[in-house]
This record gives sequence, C-alpha cells and structure tokens, in this order.
Amino acid sequence: MKILISLLCALTLAATGAVAQDRFIILQSTTSTANSGLLDHLAPKFRDKTGIEIRVVAVGTGQALKNARNGDGDVLLVHAKQREEKFVADGFGTKRYDVMYNDFIIVGPDNDPADIAGHYEINVALKKIAAAKAPFASRGDESGTHIKELSLWKQAGVDAAADSGSWYRETGSGMGATLNIATGMNAYTLTDRATWVAFANKSSFRIMVQGDKRLFNQYGIILVNQEKHPHVKAAEGQAFIDWLISPEGQMAISAYRRDDQQMFFPNAN
Repeated sequence: MKILISLLCALTLAATGAVAQDRFIILQSTTSTANSGLLDHLAPKFRDKTGIEIRVVAVGTGQALKNARNGDGDVLLVHAKQREEKFVADGFGTKRYDVMYNDFIIVGPDNDPADIAGHYEINVALKKIAAAKAPFASRGDESGTHIKELSLWKQAGVDAAADSGSWYRETGSGMGATLNIATGMNAYTLTDRATWVAFANKSSFRIMVQGDKRLFNQYGIILVNQEKHPHVKAAEGQAFIDWLISPEGQMAISAYRRDDQQMFFPNAN
C-alpha cells in the first residue's frame, strides 16, 4: 500500500512538473530588446507573476516576422510598423499593440570624416556621408533598423545601395556585430540608442546625429494567430501582451536603465 501511495505521489509530482515546464511562450523579438538587456529585466517579473517562462529568439525584425509566419513563435515584439500591420492584415497575427519607443542615432569615429557631428537633420548628415564617400556600415539584413536606414537614405535622395562594396558596406549581421564592424573600419552606422548604450566596444566612437523626429523608433507586439498555426499558445501569449501593456508592465519598461539612462519609453496607452 505504501509503495502504491509513493508511486502515485511520484507520478503526481512528475505530472505537475511537466505542466509547469509547459508554461512557456516563444517570443520572436529584435536583437535590440535582447542586446539592451530589456528582456532579461522583464522576463523574470512576468514569470514571477504568472508562472509563464519567456523563451526569446532574438533576430532582426524581418527574420522574426518570417519565423512567426512559419509558426515558429507565439508572440512578436518588433519595430517595423508597416510590416507588422501587414502581418496582421495577412491573417498571421491577431492584433498589433504599441508598446514602447526609443530612437535611432548615427554613431561614428571621433575624427568624423564627413563632418556631421552635431547636425540635427538626418537628411543633411546622410548627404554629407555620401558626398565624402565616408565608410558607412549597413546591417543589410532586413531588420527593423535596416528598413529604417533604407527609408532615411531614400528621404535624403541618396542611392547608397548603388555604391555597395565601396564606401557603403552591408554586413548582413545583427546590430552588435555591425557596431563591431563599424568600429573596426572607422565607419558610420545607424543604431538604436539602447543597443548603443549597452555596447561595450565603443572605442573612439560617439553619437554624431540625434534628435531628428524622423529617427523615432516605435515597437509593437502581436499575438501569432492560432487559426494559422494551431499549436500557438494563445492564452499564454495574450497573457504576456496584456501584462506588457498594463500599467505594471509599462512601469517595468520605464524603470529599465543602463548607465543611468532610460532605454525605452512606454506608450501602450
């Protein structure tokens, strides 16, 4: 009898453990939310409240959207609004929510070969980089940052891609790797501010251009549609979204700092 009771207890504990282990979601997100440390800050708070673990796949926004279209994730947290809206319009996501924002900046070497330091207007800065044929490192990876960069070149009236391989270099890499390449070749690059603040290998690099309203960087969150991919953990995924856009989640975003700087600014409401 005692053996039977012990066996039943063991089976119950094993089943309980299996259920607990099943309480996770896969979050397809950008490298900036991971590299900045934001998700490491948020995930334990959400887990402590709900018991749901967040397993992060940190890639460029373009790849994250592709992964989610293939059903390789439950929730998207990315920063390319038009593509996010198309993802929902095509039926792959249920609804898009604004979550937070920060901004993009141009960083470059202290000797500033294109003489752009302190320029407020991004269009002027990009035109000067192109005119000087100063090295510029582009992610070239269909990430949210790369999509933004291409739109900024277009607004400046510069066909940077036409000079690919000369002064304009496409790394095909994430933001951290691109920053390392940029510092190695004394090249300017566009980065989100949070990744830059967290980046350890700044060398002689500094912020050259910031503050233009065109450098605004909005993040959105989307639940992957269970009708497209039945295995999606819709209840758990929506629980994370609801928490992130709630006052508690928004305060957690606001509280995250590096080097005494606020990394992201909540704007769900």
